[in-house]
Amino acid sequence: MLLMTPVQAVEVSYSRDIQPILTQKCVACHACYDAPCQLNLGSGEGASRGASKLPVYDGGRTQAQATTRLYFDAQGEAAWRRKGFNSVLDAQGGQAALMARMLELGRANPPVPNAKLPADLDISINRQNQCPLPGEFDAYAKKFAHAGMPFAVAGLSDQEYQTLQRWLAQGAPVDEQVLTPSLAEAEQIADWEALLNAPGARETLVGRWLFEHLFLAHLYFEGGEAGHFFQLVRSRTPSGQPIDPIATRRPNEDPGSQFYYRLWPIQGVIVHKTHITYPLSAGKLARVKQLFFAGDWHADKVPGYGAQRRANPFETFAAIPAQARYQFMLDNAEYFVRTFIRGPVCRGQIATDVIRDNFWTLFQDPQHDLYITDAAYREQATPLLAMPGQFDEIGDLFGLWHAYRDKRNDYEALRMDAYAEAPAPSWSHIWSDNDNALLSIFRQFDSASVRKGLVGEIPQTIWWLDFPLLERTYYQLVVNFDVFGNVSHQAQTRLYFDLIRNGAEVNFLRLMPADSRVALLGDWYQNSGKLKMWLDYQSIDDDSPTALQLPVEQPKQAFAEALLQRYGDLNARPDPINRCRAGQCYRPNLVPAQQDAEQALSRLASRPAAGLKVIEQLPEATLLRVELPEGKREVYSLLRNRAHSNVAFMIGEERRYQPGLDTLTVYPGVLSSYPNFMFNLKAAEVPGFVAALEQARDAAAFDKVVERWGIRRSNPQFWHYFHDLAAYIHDTEPVEAGVLDMNRYQNL
Repeated sequence: MLLMTPVQAVEVSYSRDIQPILTQKCVACHACYDAPCQLNLGSGEGASRGASKLPVYDGGRTQAQATTRLYFDAQGEAAWRRKGFNSVLDAQGGQAALMARMLELGRANPPVPNAKLPADLDISINRQNQCPLPGEFDAYAKKFAHAGMPFAVAGLSDQEYQTLQRWLAQGAPVDEQVLTPSLAEAEQIADWEALLNAPGARETLVGRWLFEHLFLAHLYFEGGEAGHFFQLVRSRTPSGQPIDPIATRRPNEDPGSQFYYRLWPIQGVIVHKTHITYPLSAGKLARVKQLFFAGDWHADKVPGYGAQRRANPFETFAAIPAQARYQFMLDNAEYFVRTFIRGPVCRGQIATDVIRDNFWTLFQDPQHDLYITDAAYREQATPLLAMPGQFDEIGDLFGLWHAYRDKRNDYEALRMDAYAEAPAPSWSHIWSDNDNALLSIFRQFDSASVRKGLVGEIPQTIWWLDFPLLERTYYQLVVNFDVFGNVSHQAQTRLYFDLIRNGAEVNFLRLMPADSRVALLGDWYQNSGKLKMWLDYQSIDDDSPTALQLPVEQPKQAFAEALLQRYGDLNARPDPINRCRAGQCYRPNLVPAQQDAEQALSRLASRPAAGLKVIEQLPEATLLRVELPEGKREVYSLLRNRAHSNVAFMIGEERRYQPGLDTLTVYPGVLSSYPNFMFNLKAAEVPGFVAALEQARDAAAFDKVVERWGIRRSNPQFWHYFHDLAAYIHDTEPVEAGVLDMNRYQNL
């Protein structure tokens, strides 16, 4: 930290004056791994760390990259300089700080208010960021005159600009206010750390399993302070001492020394895309004790951290009752699905390019999961559940892939035979103990979201996850995934997840009439998908019966309708906009203006693009802000569901795209961390807005809709509207609130 005179400290304070500006105008792009130039402006530590020319996301690198996780892989400015980061705050060579010059460039070339940005200005997330050093800035400014900061968006107010420049001129001193637990939080932290660090082989094994399942969570306490979140880390220091985190590439790698599990306050600004919350309480602590320690089981020894232990957690944690492990995950299933749908990376292409744009997820009841109930079957299955990705030699990629594919298919054959001898699946085989039982997933190309309840039209596919499917997905995409890994590691991850998805779909087929399964599978794997079925997938059981009474014609439709009726109490809330019944297409208990608005919006839902041409113009996640009487507002997500003949291949998605079958899901709330565009209108204007969209059959007509109601990046009030989306989340789901990401906000 730079020394400051008392006058300077009073004049400009980083924590009081600067961070709020950065939060309002910079964090929407500069946070997490996909921050341009790795410049993370969500905290003083990130601002002091500075920038790097080396991107985190590089799907083609041949060697794994050194990890650069803020707060973990280095502490303090000097340590980050040794890792190749360059200051953006220090004046150098008689020139102002790099941040000051970038702000000046943005100030000198602001976007034309309410106009489209220049067509040659690349704002895509795949653009080549220049990340100029101080000596390179003059050439950068000459070549990229419109690439100052804030980038390609309405800029700073006069007061914000002057405050930042004064702070930079003073030497950019950073005083960071460290978040500390409240007394009530500290008491609960002590209880949880005592549980996690308890002596004994059983206790040590359970502590390790819990750590590997909660390390990504933003933990919060019942009775805790609003905005206080914690992360579970391994520390060299025990409870009661300052935390000294141990940084390993993955959470299941050898920590290399004695360690203690600790709950560490999360510092800096909370951003929505990484904010995957998990509640802790005295009740949850009692639940953990009941699940893991009430039974009579023992652990002879604690396993090591070798590659095989990481590749097969079913072997590593075999001593812990499978019932306890699965039930713990089911209790908060939404959290675990979010970890591999929204995390562990901000740009989740590894996870999302093998899933459809909208589908529902259900879970197999533990009492009807043979891995839980049949010890002999579990013993046979466990060695076959190992996952690839621990070794990343490029020359061994296909050999590793074929070995793990064959092992997985041996497991699927074993599973198919075992379930053929088990009682036919019925409604009781679908877990339904709490509102985590029914989940909806929406993909927006390289990001995705999860929502409790059954949202949207009845999807083309439904997943039915058992414990081996859920645990493998979690380990493959969260615990064992290395965002800094090379192309071989990322390819192995992607290819194996394709097999997991297939397994979840095939498991769902067991609920369908035997005579309908081949046709359903053929619909999911059209054209080249049939080749993939022949090459890589295990054949399905099209003989064993289901106990559900479903028609052979359209059985999935009948199943979904029965599911909605049978488990209505578990559904998060009704969805009349997308599934209109009896002509009333709005939620109950709304004011008349909002009823009319939702009735109109329902005309956009679940219609194929062949009949609603404007879908071709809409981005994947559009937010609609509707102003209601008495100063209130509602926000709706318009999600574009892209259709594909199959999602079974690593490349060539555009060749499998079926644009005429795209649909829209319209749902209240903010269903994406990454808004692509936003419209703002009064409730009385919604019918006219919908009519304009229905009539917009080309780009020119859609431009008129944008001109009238759209919020472009150049809108002088852009930041007001953009941050009001996060304010809406804070109003409706305060624990989930965080700054949204605008890296994907389009130039419409």
